[in-house]
Amino acid sequence: MIGRLAALGTLVLLCGLAGAAEPRARDLGIPFDGAPGPLNAITDVAGVTVGETTLIAGTDPSHLVRTGVTAILPRGAASATLPTFAGTFSLNGNGEMTGTAWIEESGMLEGPVLITNTHSVGVVRDAAIAWRIRAGTHDASGYWWSLPVVAETWDGYLNDVNGFHVKPEHVFAALDGAHGGAVGEGNVGGGTGMICHEFKCGTGTSSRRVAVGAATYTVGVLVQANYGVRETLRIAGVPVGESLREHRVYTDPALGRDTGSIIIVVATDAPLLPHQLKRVARRAALGLARNGSYAGNGSGDLFIAFSTANAEAVRDQTLNAAQFVGNDAIDPLFRGTVEATEEAIVNALVAARDLHGRDGHYAIAIPHEALRELLRKYQRLKGP
Repeated sequence: MIGRLAALGTLVLLCGLAGAAEPRARDLGIPFDGAPGPLNAITDVAGVTVGETTLIAGTDPSHLVRTGVTAILPRGAASATLPTFAGTFSLNGNGEMTGTAWIEESGMLEGPVLITNTHSVGVVRDAAIAWRIRAGTHDASGYWWSLPVVAETWDGYLNDVNGFHVKPEHVFAALDGAHGGAVGEGNVGGGTGMICHEFKCGTGTSSRRVAVGAATYTVGVLVQANYGVRETLRIAGVPVGESLREHRVYTDPALGRDTGSIIIVVATDAPLLPHQLKRVARRAALGLARNGSYAGNGSGDLFIAFSTANAEAVRDQTLNAAQFVGNDAIDPLFRGTVEATEEAIVNALVAARDLHGRDGHYAIAIPHEALRELLRKYQRLKGP
């Protein structure tokens, strides 16, 4: 596989190997509510794996490649054949997430969740079907029915989005290379060319451990953040965007509006039914709002939540039995989702690095020391 990718003349970074060592928001002293899991990542939910293919290439200024693919496998390799209960929510629908009609109808997520750029949804979707066929289930032809979930945000300011540089090989690499452990953040995977609040942004993740009665569950979130305007950015309650006005990304006023998007994937090991997971997915919007989003008209804010519990109940037997958290006990999971979403977005901002893109476009990362100084001024900085 590596040989085939190298032949494309593309620098390819797989499975979180790039970006995992970048500083995270807590490393800068940014305070957050709640208790994270050991990795503070979506992979704190047992069984969840993540793969990332990062594509950075090109010498022609008009055709620089700054894109990639992120794959989230709810049950690791078993995701090809064993579904999860799931629910989706569209806060603002100027975007795409395929496969959601069947999730709405069935309550099932059948396969992985993949995130890429806007104009690569088709090739990623087709490759996801091919990956499941290769798993070889149900009949001699392989997996004979599949409606993959593929979501997108637009990276065309930095990336040659009309060059269709994401290929099936890149999707297979993300899927086959998915693993537990640390997850790459910032300029990696589908988040490679993304911009958030007019700072370089991209992929981010976080998790929370929450008590529900006598049990403790994990909520993990992964975001591909590409939304927002500078003025509204808030971090830990501090009006960061109002103070850090320099280094604006866009010279075109039309691009300076809230025309970006965000994809939010919520995973949990708490036993929840599909309608409850839709409720969880809605709560991701509140974490997004904490950082200053107002879900503008041009924004695609699409969320999906799934539960890795109830494995036997999703095998589609004639009669199934599922456990679920009672509605009166679900609030800690709502709160954990809000907290983990807020932190995942800030992690994406903090981990991102300055990036040159097509046609001389340039996105600068949020300056760490200036951010720390603002938090100190508002008495929100943890540590020295």
